[in-house]
Amino acid sequence: MDAYNFVVLVLFIIAVLFAWRLYVKEYPGRSYSHIKMISRVALFGAMSTILYIVPIFKLRLPIFPSFLELHFDEIPAFIAGFAYGPLAGVAVIAIKTIIKSPMSSTLMVGELTDLILSGIYVFVAAFIYKRIRNLKGVAIAFGVSTLLQVFIAMALNVYVMIPFYSNVMGYPLDALLGMMKAAVPSITDVGWSYAFFAVLPFNLIKDAAVIVVTFILYRSLHVFLRFEDKPKKRKL
Repeated sequence: MDAYNFVVLVLFIIAVLFAWRLYVKEYPGRSYSHIKMISRVALFGAMSTILYIVPIFKLRLPIFPSFLELHFDEIPAFIAGFAYGPLAGVAVIAIKTIIKSPMSSTLMVGELTDLILSGIYVFVAAFIYKRIRNLKGVAIAFGVSTLLQVFIAMALNVYVMIPFYSNVMGYPLDALLGMMKAAVPSITDVGWSYAFFAVLPFNLIKDAAVIVVTFILYRSLHVFLRFEDKPKKRKL
C-alpha cells in the first residue's frame, strides 16, 4: 500500500468513526451499536460514491452547458444526516470524496468544490431537521439549505471553477463562453451572467429532484434506520 492509499484509508476510517461518535453523543437514550453505525455510514458512503462516479446515474440536460451534470449522490447523505445527525451526513459526503479522489481529473479542485457544496447542503438541512422534526421542519430545512447552497455554488463557479479551468487547465475563456452560449444563448460572459442563467437554474432543478427523492425514501425508511430506544428500568 503506497502512502496515498494509506492516507485515503485513514481519512475514511476517521470519517466513519467521527460519525458514530457523534451519534452516541446526540442520542444517548438509544440502544447503540458501534458496528451498526459504522456499517450504515459506510454503506451510505458507498451508495453515494456509486451515484457520483457511475456514468449511468448522471444526467445531462441539453438546456445547460455539457459540463454541468445532474448527479444524485446527496440523497444517501441526506438520509444518513436525517437519521443519525448532520455530521453523519457530512461524513457520507467525505467518504464519497475520499474514494473518488484517486480518479480526479481536476487536481481535486472539482471534488473539493463539490465537497463544500454538498457538505453545506446536507449539514444545514439535517441540522434544522434535527431541531424541528416535522413536515414544517422538512420544508424549512430544504428551503434554507437550497438557497444557501445555490448562492455558494454561484460564487464558487465565478471565483474558483472558471478561473481554475482557464488559468490552470488551460481552457480559453472564449471557448468556455462558446460552450455556455451554445446551450444558453442569454449568457454574455463567463462570470455572473453564466452564474445566473446556468448555475442558478441548474442547481434549482437538481436540488428539487434530490429533495423529492429524499423525502419519498426517508418517509419509507426512517423507522428502519433509527436505533431502538433503550427500555426504561422499572422502579421498585
